[in-house]
Amino acid sequence: MTRRHVAFDCEGSLCVGTLDDASGSTGLVIVSGGNELRSGAWNGQALLAARLAAAGFPVFRFDRRGVGDSEGANGGFRSSKADIAAALAAFRSEASQITRVFAFGNCDGASALMLSQGMGCDGLVLSNPWTIEGDGEEAPPPAAVRAHYAQRLKDPRALLRVFTGKVSLSGLFASLRSALKPSPPPSSLAQEVAAGLAF
Repeated sequence: MTRRHVAFDCEGSLCVGTLDDASGSTGLVIVSGGNELRSGAWNGQALLAARLAAAGFPVFRFDRRGVGDSEGANGGFRSSKADIAAALAAFRSEASQITRVFAFGNCDGASALMLSQGMGCDGLVLSNPWTIEGDGEEAPPPAAVRAHYAQRLKDPRALLRVFTGKVSLSGLFASLRSALKPSPPPSSLAQEVAAGLAF
């Protein structure tokens, strides 16, 4: 196995990837989530790539535009289709023996792969896909609140806290009111992801 850096173009921006080369004809491209660098959290994606390459599978990791060592503006995962396409082209060029490519996406990297209908990969490995829009500060969905309270009603210690006054009754009633609301329809992102998977 050898590891080398690869520079490639994405719509006029210089992007950087890392190829863990191997002789196999099936390769893996890793699409990072969020603004995570191609090395991954605690170097996890680099370690994964090394292990897979040692087993004979070439692996390509890359920083999308505006992240890590890549130039350009970071448009987020919704605009990363061109980045993924350019990385796949660079991977196929640098590891010309590959005949099949699978893509591994984590978090919004998984969502990016689904939104782009898999980019022509032979298969997808999707970890913790991001399907919720917004900044994460929204109230939990009513179904989650109902599940929480159904679990709490089974816990004698939780009931004791209510009866001994250790729980804010106004907060409890506000939560219970939110639990009675109907569940909202799926977000547009969830609908787009579902449509992308229908390819």
